[in-house]
Amino acid sequence: MTTTYTQKKIAIINDLAGYGKCALTVSIPIISSMRVAACPIPTSVFSNHTGYPSFHFKDLTDEMIPYMEQWKKLNFSFDGIISGYLGSKEQIDIVADFIKDFKKENTCVIIDPIMGDHGKTYSAYTSEMCLKMKELVKYADVLTPNITEACILTDTPYKNSWQRKEIIEIAEKLSSAGPSKVVITGINQKTYITNLCFVRDEEPVFISTHRIGTGRHGTGDIFTSMIASDAVNGVEFKESVRKAAHFIKKCIQHSIDLGVPEPEGVVFEELLYMLNK
Repeated sequence: MTTTYTQKKIAIINDLAGYGKCALTVSIPIISSMRVAACPIPTSVFSNHTGYPSFHFKDLTDEMIPYMEQWKKLNFSFDGIISGYLGSKEQIDIVADFIKDFKKENTCVIIDPIMGDHGKTYSAYTSEMCLKMKELVKYADVLTPNITEACILTDTPYKNSWQRKEIIEIAEKLSSAGPSKVVITGINQKTYITNLCFVRDEEPVFISTHRIGTGRHGTGDIFTSMIASDAVNGVEFKESVRKAAHFIKKCIQHSIDLGVPEPEGVVFEELLYMLNK
């Protein structure tokens, strides 16, 4: 008797940039390398990411509902759902409806609330969108904000220096809104970049790596994609966070060694073999 192999699948809701590695062009190869099927839902298409002096883009909000309706009609199902950058309150509402329709008992929802960085909300993010994102967070099983986004979501004033107990208090507030697992990324601590790994009813863990270079596009997408793939593959959360942090550090160092310009992101492709181990 033969058995049918059912591959794990993750729906990824994010934008697509043709040049400059980020969002879907990062998530798809990362997830695929971790032996999970990547099923993208593009929210918009960019000629190149917005870190360049100019860009062309097409908003796909009007296409998202009929796109998702086809998936519902065909009775598709997913082991994981990733929500990435959402460019309007309408898109946030659409994603909330998608999660309601497609989340099953064993579906893991990972929300990356991409709203700001370095203490500031992105210029395109209105106060209404921030409120909508706070509502979306309640659907998450796993939440992956950077420290700026964690402050926005909890109405905590941002500052450059944090005590560990303060970060834990923020994570507790985030978890109380819905997600049982929270990782707050990008916490600067002298020569280290630290992530707080918080699991409800467990002891929080801080995972640090030496800071190298400066911030590069796409590293957050690598992080979230690895966390999501490990989640559907049954990898322990704290180990997954540790693995993702060290992989990103290797990607940054490799890109520096090759002299890759910062706007081009990281050369992760040559290190994908590490994710199959």
